[in-house]
Amino acid sequence: MVLLPEAVDSADSALVEAFLYLLWDIKLKVGHATRTLPEALAMARNDMTVRTALLETRLLAGKERLFAELRHRLFNDIFRGTAPQFLEAKLAERAARHTRQGGQRYVVEPNVKEGKGGLRDLHSLFWIAKYIHGVNSTDDLASLGIFTAEEFETFRRAEAFLWAVRCHLHFITGRATDQLSFDLQLEVAAAMGYEGGRGRRAVERFMQDYFRHATRVGELTRILLTALEAAHQKPAPMLTRLFARKPRARPPYAIKHNRLTVADEGAFFADPLNLLRIFEEALRTGTLLHPDAMRLIAANLHRIDDRLRSDPRANAIFLDLLLKHGNPERALRRMNELGVLAAFIPEFEPVVALMQFNMYHHFTVDEHTIQAISHLARIERGELVEELPVASGILRAGVNRRVLYVALLLHDIGKGHEGDHSETGAAIARRVAPRLGLTERETETVVWLVRHHLLMSDVAQKRDIAEPRTVRDFAARVGSKERLDLLTVLTVCDIRGVGPGTWNNWKAMLLRALYKDAETAILEGESEEGRSAREEEARAALALALADWPREAVEAELARHYGPYWLGLSTEQHVVFAQLLRDIRDDELRIDIKPEDARDATRAAFAMVDHPGLFSRMTGALALAGANIRDARTYTSRDGYATAVFWIQDAEGRPYEAARIPRLRQTIARTLKGEVVAREALKERDRLKRREAAFEVPTRITFDNEASDLYTVIEVDTRDRPGLLYDLTRTLAAAHVYIASAVVATYGEQAVDSFYVKDMFGLKFHSESRQRALERRLREAIEQGAARARA
Repeated sequence: MVLLPEAVDSADSALVEAFLYLLWDIKLKVGHATRTLPEALAMARNDMTVRTALLETRLLAGKERLFAELRHRLFNDIFRGTAPQFLEAKLAERAARHTRQGGQRYVVEPNVKEGKGGLRDLHSLFWIAKYIHGVNSTDDLASLGIFTAEEFETFRRAEAFLWAVRCHLHFITGRATDQLSFDLQLEVAAAMGYEGGRGRRAVERFMQDYFRHATRVGELTRILLTALEAAHQKPAPMLTRLFARKPRARPPYAIKHNRLTVADEGAFFADPLNLLRIFEEALRTGTLLHPDAMRLIAANLHRIDDRLRSDPRANAIFLDLLLKHGNPERALRRMNELGVLAAFIPEFEPVVALMQFNMYHHFTVDEHTIQAISHLARIERGELVEELPVASGILRAGVNRRVLYVALLLHDIGKGHEGDHSETGAAIARRVAPRLGLTERETETVVWLVRHHLLMSDVAQKRDIAEPRTVRDFAARVGSKERLDLLTVLTVCDIRGVGPGTWNNWKAMLLRALYKDAETAILEGESEEGRSAREEEARAALALALADWPREAVEAELARHYGPYWLGLSTEQHVVFAQLLRDIRDDELRIDIKPEDARDATRAAFAMVDHPGLFSRMTGALALAGANIRDARTYTSRDGYATAVFWIQDAEGRPYEAARIPRLRQTIARTLKGEVVAREALKERDRLKRREAAFEVPTRITFDNEASDLYTVIEVDTRDRPGLLYDLTRTLAAAHVYIASAVVATYGEQAVDSFYVKDMFGLKFHSESRQRALERRLREAIEQGAARARA
């Protein structure tokens, strides 16, 4: 700002213009204004952004007397007596900023400047203190008495760390970049000297430090705001003041400014159990912890020792926090932020603020765990009955809540260690569960749930659940209705806790179907007679749906399909194929495309004469149309027609809008007729974005001849990209492999594509040499496609 004592004349304008040109010529990016003293004061009075900027005025050059007058008038005419308004404005600005950045401290691609716990939060702390107390630098914060020396050191370390991260971002990109995206996380971690080891990557260690600093920034913010509230600078919300019934705390606690604190430190520390009881008291009184209490707890974590951890009374209090107050999320989050959770359960410490470097998980491991428990509590409170009818029904019927909550708390505790986190977690659970007071039988169930917490999700999303062997094997591994119920609820909460948008109707439909079939298999058993009966039921249902058809046409349709067709599709889908196949010519292609809201996908059904490589051409056509294939089934009729159905989503993971379907149909038809060669057309589209290219996913290919009675299951687990499925199916077709169905699962940057296949003679791939040869061809296709996508 160029500050003038009076109105600007032509000479002043020329001088200012020359000055700005000089700054621009030396490549400075300058936001500027030219104002008189009255104009500057008027702007500050009416615009809170201008007021904040003027709060940090520094004299660069010019008349010191004019600058001093501006400062004097600002602090005496505008700032004095308006602290509450400034504070409310900064808090509202902070809340809006956090909302724009995702509303969570632990989002995996944080904004270093604007995100929760970032630099701007530290700036806001300093601005508020400067506005109210007139401090000139962050060093003055310690002298105010608001922060202890240790807390000020926390402020200083967080500020230095965040500035270092932001500077590295700018140096690496050569521009003002504040978003710590996945690709930049790798480079910043390397630039700051982080190294990997013991099952942890360098980038994960770096991001764990980042999130721990962000947490400390949140604690400092709470301390300052509560201190200001105590000084009556921050008013309590009007509704709280008018209608809130003041809670009463039991000794040795007290309510201070509507927050729970410690009234008698001597009595509090006389019984170490109070380090846990205080969280229970906060839930009972419906209050938040006062920063004074937080400070006290954080400074005395050493009192949580092995003796307290093994005390049955302490473990009973901890279980009550999970089970008895209806809101375990609040207690767990505060315990976690203060270090109490890791102190009481030391095995939890490695996952605190631990980021998982992938595009699937939205939160750190500890935050994901708390989110999952929050979803469980919401289901128990009856808030998700319509959205989650099966899980809600299971909890309503009754399960062992101690087992379920403890299993959910421990399900990812093995992360951050080398090896399979499920096996590591199960070993940890075997130690922790008895310490928490669970019986031997309950402990065994918790250990089983932790070891198999991915089982139901994997089977539902990576296997064809219409295949009888899939359900039979899953039911055998689960073993009992009790475990099935517990695993189902845990799986639902686990997926919902991954992050916004991860849970959808597609996953809900798969899990509901698997639960229903597995329940039947466990309670009633699965037999050949039962499958035959289900086939006959499917035929009868189709016959009823086609009641207006001539009898001969219905009988022909019922006779043209094999058993798997009747068990693998719904009656609605049978009707669609019946209509597509009716009077179809050998040279004809018929397509039916329709959104299916129940699956969050669009269904694309095809009917045509079968020939080798047809499934691959279909996947190429869909990829060329920009569709993401979520699931696929293909069946050949007795009279030689292929009936294939795909469930697809657009690039945003949603069903195609009705207006886009005609163009989608046209692209698919042109490709299948050979007017467009998918292999060539896809080369330009099969590209990875820079942010996505940071991820490496090792390729694993397995052959399973036990998962299906009729087919070999080839599972390909590798890096996802737009043309991957087409490359895989094209390679299989070139090797004369018949694909009966494909199940496609994606987890961020990871794709797991499972193919149910036979060889050209209708046999499984039992020969190890044939398996290795086919694996070699698939790997070559993956590597070539990956090189093309990164080019």
